[in-house]
Amino acid sequence: MEIRQLEYFMAVCKTLHFTRASEELGVTQPTLSHQIKALEDEMGTLLFDRIGKKTAITEAGFILLKHCHTIFNSMVSAREEIQELQTMKQGSLTVGALTGELNQLVSQLLLEFHDNYPNIKITIVSSDDIVERALQNEIDFALTIVPVHDERMTTVPLYEEELYLAISKHHPLAHNAAVHLDEIAHLPFILFPKYYKCRQQIDAACSLQGISIAPLIETDSPEAIICLIENQAGVSILSRTLLNIWNNEHINIIKIENPSFHRQIGVVHHKEKYMGYAAREFIDLLKKTTEAYHLLLPST
Repeated sequence: MEIRQLEYFMAVCKTLHFTRASEELGVTQPTLSHQIKALEDEMGTLLFDRIGKKTAITEAGFILLKHCHTIFNSMVSAREEIQELQTMKQGSLTVGALTGELNQLVSQLLLEFHDNYPNIKITIVSSDDIVERALQNEIDFALTIVPVHDERMTTVPLYEEELYLAISKHHPLAHNAAVHLDEIAHLPFILFPKYYKCRQQIDAACSLQGISIAPLIETDSPEAIICLIENQAGVSILSRTLLNIWNNEHINIIKIENPSFHRQIGVVHHKEKYMGYAAREFIDLLKKTTEAYHLLLPST
């Protein structure tokens, strides 16, 4: 079995068309067909069903395709590791972050990271399916809510944090030390949209208590939420991360009880992904930043 044959095989899987695959590869169709036939002979089974002009991947073909992704990801990682030995403190880095305050947290570190490593090209990707992007090798690692229940992923826990009621300092409840969830459910809430992971966590916790929160305003802008709270348009449930980022003196934070809201944040990456110099340095910067925010819980 040759790497070239696997490349040909993956091209046919992608296009499901021998002619188009041969054109993409820059080889003749007879050459492509011959190499696929040789691969099938070596594997002892058909990898494609050819019915008329249609091509379909067989069950055996899907198994080989899964392992091909692992093989080629490992080759990319090996190449990156070798290149890093030759060009220390250079290269590129793509960091993923869950949409919302985690994306803001990562973006805040761009200037400091660039000042320290000006020769490293860095890209920040914000997405709600950030774990899937890491699985597809579209990013080097992702900052997200953990745990991630996928055996293909490695998790590096960073910190655990609580979510609080954020309220204008002029609100009648502003000086309460704590409130129960059922005491505030009737308030005009300003929340992130339902597709945000943080919002889903809040909705799930409320549902378990038989409580329903119908937000007055939904927005994906943290800045808008903070501004609206400050101007007494409503209240919100926000993470310590976001509250520390904005640090607005006109907003009070109140502990929520029965239930309280907690979440764990961490870095995740594909087990087969090589964490190069740039990735390791950015993760280290994340750790130092969250420690400075006093987000880490004491060791137990």
